[in-house]
Amino acid sequence: MYQAKLTTANEAVKVIQPGDGIIFPIMPGEPESLLDGIRVLGTLEDNRLYRMLPSFPIVDAPKEKLKQISIFLSGMDRKQMNSGLVDLLPNNFSDIPSILKQREEGRYVIMATVSPMDAAGNFSLGTSPSYVASLIKDAKAIVLEVNENMPRTFGKNNNIHISQVAALVENNVDLPELGNPTLNDNDLAIGKEIAAKVKDGDTLQIGFGAMPNAVMEYLVDKKDLGLHTEMLPERLVDLTEKNVITNSKKEIDTGKSVATFAIGSKRLYEFMNNNTSILMEPCDYTNNFEVVNKLDNLVAINSTVEVDFLGQCNSESVKGMYYSSTGGQADFMKGVRLTKNGTGIICLYSTAKKGTVSTIVPSLFTGAPVSTSKNDIDTIVTEYGSAVLKGATISERTERLINIAHPDFRDELLTAAKEKNYL
Repeated sequence: MYQAKLTTANEAVKVIQPGDGIIFPIMPGEPESLLDGIRVLGTLEDNRLYRMLPSFPIVDAPKEKLKQISIFLSGMDRKQMNSGLVDLLPNNFSDIPSILKQREEGRYVIMATVSPMDAAGNFSLGTSPSYVASLIKDAKAIVLEVNENMPRTFGKNNNIHISQVAALVENNVDLPELGNPTLNDNDLAIGKEIAAKVKDGDTLQIGFGAMPNAVMEYLVDKKDLGLHTEMLPERLVDLTEKNVITNSKKEIDTGKSVATFAIGSKRLYEFMNNNTSILMEPCDYTNNFEVVNKLDNLVAINSTVEVDFLGQCNSESVKGMYYSSTGGQADFMKGVRLTKNGTGIICLYSTAKKGTVSTIVPSLFTGAPVSTSKNDIDTIVTEYGSAVLKGATISERTERLINIAHPDFRDELLTAAKEKNYL
């Protein structure tokens, strides 16, 4: 069956018919050679291509031939979205499978990079089950790019059997990598502040970016931490090898680190390969409220761009220019509220634009998206400390936020707060 379905990328993409949606996984799971096949496919008509954190440039095709839709922007499609060449699909990460099913009504083709086939005829989605894992059974067609460098991972709906595959190609290239972010003094100050809130036996959700990951620099003295997150962090390797992350105290998936996608170095990918202590689950499991609220001692750590006196967080847009998307921040900020002893932390630098702009503001700028609502906010952390907003009034929130703003802007913020009659 494998040999019968093995073909070239240019031939494999011919399963796409006019009107079909095309769904790619997140970054390392993107099938590079199949994408190149789509670039030269002459039969595109009213098709849609969905990508999240893409690794490769967009397709040069008219919108009426191929509408390109981003689920979460990266450097490969950010400028194109802001110039109108790419559209953005608002979402909570947990809802992506149901949103795509609703939009495409069964007329979608999944194309993904997978690990080599095992003896039972199964391919693994490896680094990128995310939303794809929950869409497999209803796909019109599945086309796979087999790469010996994609780790074999385990989890619900993580496998695709050769009998489900319409066509496959082989492309043994290195996976896209993302090393440990370079941490500055502010990152380390924020990481140290957050790490002090983490207790032995807690379960962590670590968001995307340098600030949330900086906390892992200060966890080496903790014991029996668990991991239930979206993106599998690079530092998982070190903290697992040092027996800091054991997952032994988790209420669910005990003994397992749980994530829905991974972007890291070759070292991380090699650590993931055939590692039964890691579960790569669909995002409608990892980010599901009913799952998250079973983790009694969850510490959810995410970052934002700016926060206003009400506690509203804009994590997606910079002065009118879209930069990313909501991702799973809203899922976990809502979900952690439902846990027994959980804490939801949003971190940010106190300033932007080389210290010329405060990120704590009286009001979000006009048109800014609200990624985390004032009702779901718990704790805000900057390099100047923490502000607990959960259960606080507007005046209390305002005062606490000004106290962790950059000192250069505190007088200005205080004046604005008085003008609003918040203080």
